[in-house]
Amino acid sequence: MPNADALAGAVVRMTGVDVVRGGNHLLSGVDWVVEEDHRWVVLGPNGAGKTTLLQLAAAQLHPTRGEVRLLGETLGAVDVFELRPRIGLTSASLAQRIAPSEKTGDIVVSAGYAVVGRWRERYDVHDLTRAGLLMAQWGVAQYAHRPFGTLSEGERKRTQIARALMPDPELLLLDEPGAGLDLGGREDLVARLSDLARYHYAPAQVLVTHHVEEIPPGYTHALLLREGEVVASGAADDVLTAGHLSDTFGLPLELSRTDGRFTARRAR
Repeated sequence: MPNADALAGAVVRMTGVDVVRGGNHLLSGVDWVVEEDHRWVVLGPNGAGKTTLLQLAAAQLHPTRGEVRLLGETLGAVDVFELRPRIGLTSASLAQRIAPSEKTGDIVVSAGYAVVGRWRERYDVHDLTRAGLLMAQWGVAQYAHRPFGTLSEGERKRTQIARALMPDPELLLLDEPGAGLDLGGREDLVARLSDLARYHYAPAQVLVTHHVEEIPPGYTHALLLREGEVVASGAADDVLTAGHLSDTFGLPLELSRTDGRFTARRAR
């Protein structure tokens, strides 16, 4: 019989979550619910707890206190190795595990086996076709036989997203996908993420960033963190305000919005 979270469509449910390391509270009293049709952006300064939050949502970290439920399962009462393949993740730490000599196409298709790069696995026509379609969707199909280390930063980021989508996950987590990109690379990525956000059959999405300029149009919800605590959480239109962002970053900010894109600067 389906559990309550499955019936309610909750993909992530955190209740009273603390994460404490070495006496430091990385997260404190976090309550958060992500439903299957939500697209969340998580914003906050360095050290706010954004990456820690994403590690919990990726089943890579357990809370010190509180409850974390992912895809209807409770962390601490489920085999995370069965849960993780249902979650797509891109992050700098994952990118560091990819050998520069690994072929780009192999990086994408091997995600079906939850490994990085080809070993002795066998892939059927369905796997290869899906990998090819995803690489075309993310603009890296022409690099399928090129070593990962020869790609530009933008091409690497798009390859990682194609890889994260390969297993058809129920939750997609993107940890600062715009970091290190030039203006052209950022704008291309934001446009592709906006298309994905609006696709009805896409998984629930959580994007972590420092910059409101990187929020793709179509993202529905926002969570603001400061020093491990939630400043504001809810519908993006309600949360993404100059006042809330000023409280989050500890600086008076002005916020403008044009055609669904945000821009922030210090208030004069």
